[in-house]
Amino acid sequence: MRKPKKLLNDPNNVRQEVMQGLIYAYQGKLTAIPEHCAVYGSHIASDQVVIVSGGGSGHEPTFAGFIGKGGIDGCALGEVFTSPSPDQIIEVTKTIEKGKGVLFLYGNYSGDGMNFDISAEILAENNITTKTIRATDDIASAPLSKISDRRGVAGIMFLYKIAGAAAQFEKYDLDNLYQVVSKANNNVRTIGVALDGCALPQSNKFNFELKDNEIEIGIGIHGEAGLRRQEMTSSDEVVKDMINRLCDDLPFEKNDRVCVLINNLGTLSNTELLIITRKVGIELDTRGIISHDVVVGHFCTSLEMSGFSITLMKLDEELQYLYDLPCKTLGWRN
Repeated sequence: MRKPKKLLNDPNNVRQEVMQGLIYAYQGKLTAIPEHCAVYGSHIASDQVVIVSGGGSGHEPTFAGFIGKGGIDGCALGEVFTSPSPDQIIEVTKTIEKGKGVLFLYGNYSGDGMNFDISAEILAENNITTKTIRATDDIASAPLSKISDRRGVAGIMFLYKIAGAAAQFEKYDLDNLYQVVSKANNNVRTIGVALDGCALPQSNKFNFELKDNEIEIGIGIHGEAGLRRQEMTSSDEVVKDMINRLCDDLPFEKNDRVCVLINNLGTLSNTELLIITRKVGIELDTRGIISHDVVVGHFCTSLEMSGFSITLMKLDEELQYLYDLPCKTLGWRN
């Protein structure tokens, strides 16, 4: 049986070493709170609402790799595929909040939700006001009728970008920031596909396995079961199926203007990713959907999983304006 291989030091110290790598990569623009395994940016202004995120390690550059100008402000790092604790969230929030309120922005997972909610209650006792948005872009994780149950995956990158631009550059207050990021969340849809599984650092087994001739449509970023497994087919056929599902869900229609994110879940080659990107463009053009911007690369990964996801965000005038403002983070620059 094939076993996973990882280039690590101590499998039980991944989170700390990821944090240290982030600090070096940011070259003075990121500060660590080492005892709480949390980080925050040097860009934070005294007159802004601050944006705090967090989640399990193993998805880099999500989550902390999107701290910076035009991105989020602080982040609590959980262990691999594990939610950060309330202590972590509270510490980074207290460290960076400026009296203008705090937006919690993270993926919709039960552990994250519980710990951020606990944090919000404790912070409220300290006169720190928070509002919460949970990314819910994964269309495979629940039907449209239960959209609030959907998981947050790569689409959170678009939410980070909208939130950072609105808070940092346009100085939205907390209520208006909540409204515009909620609007963005309602207009973002993602679906993923896996060719092969991933494994936790301490494990010698993959958390799921696919046959050599098999792929899984709708896979989650922790290996959660997707919509179906099917025989391997051509890239074009897979992408067409994914675009059909995305467009039917919102729906995305002719003359809609969208941002497109094509995300490498781990070990897919850039060659494959660009062939996928080509077909995404063909499918959207065929539907008369206007591609305002296209980004391709590693944004929300799942350790060594082989696969990719496609995300679309429908724009209106406000979202397009905010999206086009500059962003300078480790994970995204424009």
